Amino acid sequence: MAVSLDIDLLRSFAHVAESGALSRAAERVGRSQAALSMQMKRLEDIVGQPLLTRTGRGVVLTVHGERLLVHARRILASHDDALAELSGGRLDGTLRFGCPDDYADAFLPALLRSFAQLHPAVVIEVVCAATPRLVSRYERGGLDLALVSIPLDAERAILRREALVWVGAKDGGTDRPDPLRLALGDPDTLDHRAALAALSQAGRNYRIAYASGSLSGLLAVVRSGQAIAVLTQAAVPGDLRILSRTAGLPALPKIGLVVRLEERHASPLTRAFAAHIRSLLPVL
Repeated sequence: MAVSLDIDLLRSFAHVAESGALSRAAERVGRSQAALSMQMKRLEDIVGQPLLTRTGRGVVLTVHGERLLVHARRILASHDDALAELSGGRLDGTLRFGCPDDYADAFLPALLRSFAQLHPAVVIEVVCAATPRLVSRYERGGLDLALVSIPLDAERAILRREALVWVGAKDGGTDRPDPLRLALGDPDTLDHRAALAALSQAGRNYRIAYASGSLSGLLAVVRSGQAIAVLTQAAVPGDLRILSRTAGLPALPKIGLVVRLEERHASPLTRAFAAHIRSLLPVL
């Protein structure tokens, strides 16, 4: 008998992966934790692989779980889009979406254009800022959902992993001075914290020449050749260069991208756009 993946099981699995805990996922899907646990066992039986590992802080995906999550997001997005189109349930309304500055050029055009093709009556208001500012605004109710950066050691389902890299002017020599001159985001941002941690561990002297939440200002300083910066690799403009480790710079960590959304209180439009991001972002 042919084996098939049940949409309800995949939807519950995606909620578990996103929340990182069976208890939180159970609230989202309106089931008991025991019932949700049985659903996950059924899904593991269907695919013939372990999908979740239980820890003291919740659950994390196995390698097979990570692979299934990519497929699950695509299947769910296609399912929901087909149902909306064929049933005449096209979405409309206004959505407030937060996106980190450094991902605006890399990811926003494709995300917004493809969603507009599916739901042309939807208006998306975009706020670009550093992750801490987006989180604060979301928690105050100023955003419906936000794409945010988190450390890879956070026990949440990561949509996409991005490498942090050292960046300088193409004709600059700012990777050699002692102390090293830096242009960084605000002190609570991941690029700022990662840069200082890596340099301190390597015993490299540095001086912060520019620190601000303005990405355009930071890039202007780097383009002037007065300092180097830390950006995600996908966000490096074509007129800047990625500095290799041969320049004596320490390695930087990778970070993860996740959607910040409380599904229980989200509108159908917000959930649809979140599902769209989760299906498309990993392949951009």
